Amino acid sequence: MSEQLRIVLVDDENLVRAGLRMILESDPRIVVVGECADGRAAVSMAASLAPDVLLMDIRMPVMDGLEASEEILRHAPEQKILILTTFNTDEMVLRALKAGASGFLLKDTPPAELMEAINQVAAGKTMLSEAVTRQLIAAAGPGQGIPRSSAARQRLGVLTDRERQIAVAMARGYSNQEIAARLFISLATVKTHIGRVLEKLGMENRVQVALCVFESESG
Repeated sequence: MSEQLRIVLVDDENLVRAGLRMILESDPRIVVVGECADGRAAVSMAASLAPDVLLMDIRMPVMDGLEASEEILRHAPEQKILILTTFNTDEMVLRALKAGASGFLLKDTPPAELMEAINQVAAGKTMLSEAVTRQLIAAAGPGQGIPRSSAARQRLGVLTDRERQIAVAMARGYSNQEIAARLFISLATVKTHIGRVLEKLGMENRVQVALCVFESESG
């Protein structure tokens, strides 16, 4: 990650992008290196600029933010994408779990929390707004791909005690280094456990693990 965080803004509303740029560039550690109004342009900009974080809207013309995220991450799985949404279309947000987005925020998130989320995502953490996560879980009906509480607990039951500790830490947004320090184990061991957690749960990323953990605790 470069000394300054390089951000690309993707939103079809000019005023939203202008407001976000003003908020972000109030911090000298952040620079907005590009902005665009649709997902197709975001795919091109991600490839040409390789930003630290893309701040991505969902509903846009030409290509929506989730399609764009899927395409970007297919070619650059290390790219960090933070979804910023009004959350008025639940099923579209659910799709982002498979897209591999690094986090979700509502558009009414206070500026300080937005800045913190961008820094955390750039550092490799998963950022899930609690309001988004709880609403996402509540919105997910049977067959939507998000396990309900009893099913989630059963699913997590395949994990060893240590793997469950790792899963909970992942859900809380801790980095690999923080997990290692909290559990008094090596970074290599943390990475091994994370790989096993993802494999046993049949999941692709930390966001999916986090949702499963949160749902297991909701019932």
